Amino acid sequence: MKLQGRVALITGGGTGIGAAIAQRFVVEGAKVCITGRRPEKINAVLKGLPAGSGMACAGDVTDPRDVDRMVSTVIDWEGHLDILINNAGITTKGAVASLDPAIWRETIEVNLTGAFLTMRASIPQMIRGGGGAVINIASVAGLRCPPEMAAYSASKAGLIMLSQQAALDYAQFSIRSNVICPGWVRTPMSEHDMDQLAGMIGTDREGAFARVVKGVPQGRVADPREIAGVCTFLASDDASFMTGAVLVVDGGSAIVDAGMVAFRG
Repeated sequence: MKLQGRVALITGGGTGIGAAIAQRFVVEGAKVCITGRRPEKINAVLKGLPAGSGMACAGDVTDPRDVDRMVSTVIDWEGHLDILINNAGITTKGAVASLDPAIWRETIEVNLTGAFLTMRASIPQMIRGGGGAVINIASVAGLRCPPEMAAYSASKAGLIMLSQQAALDYAQFSIRSNVICPGWVRTPMSEHDMDQLAGMIGTDREGAFARVVKGVPQGRVADPREIAGVCTFLASDDASFMTGAVLVVDGGSAIVDAGMVAFRG
């Protein structure tokens, strides 16, 4: 088991990618603290884990007091913190000139400031324990611009640079900081997006998913467990010489020249 004896704090652990990470980490021998704003969601994930392998701690990553409580809860529970997964996030729409400043602030607060706060609270504990791994879940939107998603793409681009800054500053303390940029993953969040798209183009959810993967070389969306597998690798000793890396997990979509897709046979 790749993560035997390690303790992980997973934000946004109640659904989708976060829940899949919690489940995979436990299989790999870790103990997990699942956090999120909705107690019913994180408790439901916890009930599906083997007894004693996890705990739930409800809280908001944008509230420094909640974040400090999450980290101290982990330390009180197991005495150390080895892995931080920043998965909590929201998607928002809007082009620069029409975006409500309140939506901008909320998006940056959740997607970027939340990760900063958890890293700020967790890294000192990791240093005391002799090292650790930070894994931030960004998005291909942090590397390529989707239409009219100014706040979201800016927040994810910022998260990439925050991850690399921490990699530089804390490598001397055996802290590794890496970031994953998923493409489309089948989660409740993406299903909500697909329902909106379906209404726009006159189809159903599956038709919308088919539309967004049309230019993806692998021709499908990811399963959350595939992202969890990459997280397991980054958290393990197999990635011991990796820090500051940006791993794109998108079925190949980021390599496509969109303007040339029409020439494909």
